Amino acid sequence: MTMNKKKLLSIILTGVLALGVSACGAGKPASNEASNTTQTEKTDSGEKTVLKIGVNGTDFRLWDNINERLAEYNIELEPVSFSDYIKPNLALADGEIDLNAFQHELYFENFIKEHSLDLSSIGYTFIAPLGLYSNKIKSLDEVKDGATVAIPNDATNGGRALLLLESAGLITLDGTDKVTPTTKNIAENPKKLEFVSMESVQIPRSLADVDFAAINGGAATDAGIYDYIYREDPEQENAQQYFNVIAVRTEDKDKEVFKKIMEVYHTDETKKAIEEIYSGAYIPVW
Repeated sequence: MTMNKKKLLSIILTGVLALGVSACGAGKPASNEASNTTQTEKTDSGEKTVLKIGVNGTDFRLWDNINERLAEYNIELEPVSFSDYIKPNLALADGEIDLNAFQHELYFENFIKEHSLDLSSIGYTFIAPLGLYSNKIKSLDEVKDGATVAIPNDATNGGRALLLLESAGLITLDGTDKVTPTTKNIAENPKKLEFVSMESVQIPRSLADVDFAAINGGAATDAGIYDYIYREDPEQENAQQYFNVIAVRTEDKDKEVFKKIMEVYHTDETKKAIEEIYSGAYIPVW
C-alpha cells in the first residue's frame, strides 16, 4: 500500500470513529434519575445546584431575574428552549431536564394522562390570555363571510380557541363539551368561518396566511404581535384551568430545592418582573 493510500485510509478510519462517538453522545440519558441533569458547582459560598428548566422560546429575561434571587441559595435555573409543546414533557419524564414551565394546567393534565407520564405540578405561575389576532382586520366587525381562522391543533388549546370564538359571538357551540369542544361541536357558524388547525407555536408565523388567528398571549408577544382584536377574560369562571404551571417528575416534587424555587417565584418581585417584561401579556395568578 502506498503512503498516500495509507494516509487516506487513516483519515477515513478516524472520521468513522468520530462519527461513532458523536452518535453515542447524542443519545438520551441512560436513566430517568434527576441526577442525570442536576449539576453541582463549587462556589465561594459552597456548592451551587444547577437545574435545567424546559421552556418555549428564547426570551429568558424572567428566568434571569429569578436566577438573581436564587443565587442567594446557590441555585441556578438553566433554560432549555423547545420549539413545540410536546417535547418538554417527554424530556422531563426521560430525565433530560429537571423541570419545565410552558403549559397551562388543562393541557398538562391531559398530556400526562394521554402519555402515561408520572409528572406533577408544583405551583402556578401566570395566565396568558388567549386572543384573536390579525394582520388584515382591526375589529370583529370586519370579519368577512368565509374568513379563515387558525386555531391550535391540540384538544385543550383548540377547544379553548373555539370557546373564545363563541364568547366573541362568531360561532355557537352545542354545549355538549364545555372544556375541549371540537369543530364538530359547532352548532351555528353564521359567517361560515373556515378553520385551519396547526401547532400553537406555528400560528404566529402563519398569521399572514389566514384572516385571523387564536394565539396565546405569551406566544403573540414573543413573536412581536401586540394588538389583539378580542381577548378572553382572565377572571372568567373557568380561567383556573388555563393557569400555567411548573412541572417536575413526581418523585422529585417534595425536594427542598423545588420548594425554594417556588418560594422565590411566588413573590412580589416576580410579579413586578412579569408586568415589566411582558406588558400585560402574562398575568400573575398567585
